[in-house]
Amino acid sequence: MRVSRLYTATPLATGKQVELDDDNGHYVRTVLRLKKDDKIILFNGKGGEFLCTVAEVSRKTVLIAVEQWHDRTVESPLQITLGLGISRGDRMDLSVQKAVELGVNHITPLLTERCVVQFKGEKKPQRLLHWQKIVQHAAEQSGRTVLPELTAIEELHNWVGRQQGLKVFLDPYADMSLANMTPTDMKVTLLTGPEGGFADHERNIATTAGFIPVRMGSRILRTETASLAALAAVQMLWGDFGADDGK
Repeated sequence: MRVSRLYTATPLATGKQVELDDDNGHYVRTVLRLKKDDKIILFNGKGGEFLCTVAEVSRKTVLIAVEQWHDRTVESPLQITLGLGISRGDRMDLSVQKAVELGVNHITPLLTERCVVQFKGEKKPQRLLHWQKIVQHAAEQSGRTVLPELTAIEELHNWVGRQQGLKVFLDPYADMSLANMTPTDMKVTLLTGPEGGFADHERNIATTAGFIPVRMGSRILRTETASLAALAAVQMLWGDFGADDGK
């Protein structure tokens, strides 16, 4: 029987009991419908995971007994940073979710000239919290034990200058392809635009910062497709998609 996995920010240690926060407690109680003595796996995103037992389930409290530590990882040897031009609604949610499943390590939502999403008042922290929840749930589902970092929303021109490794931005009109490149120190930074793509001056900003324009085939891809295709491609070329696991 499959044991459910749950992310918690709470420190975990073998032999201790932890009380789940309200959101996780609600999930265990009403969605998973776990009872006392049922098994569950907890991880806090720092690496590894704990096999646990439900110690108490009530309307107000869910207590978990932390039992056995497993030093398990499914991380790729390739370190991937993704600068993700903010797109609308479900498109952005899908991009964040699937990026986590595909092994991204760092995600930064980027404001660009053709970004159609407007952030007013409390909208920016609310959206960031929403995306953080997506990151957590995707890590739970995909079996990851290290939680990818979702950083604050930034302007494109502020973000590009701090990036490291092989730096590429996705451009359907570029001449280069990923197959002609080699990552630096097993680090890759991918930059992808919103629905309307990059403006000319943003392309100049990126190339001045050392980003190389690359194309993903001869077709123009939607923004949510382009980032995921690039992530899958770099994992196949230099990450763990092409790894022989001996099975």
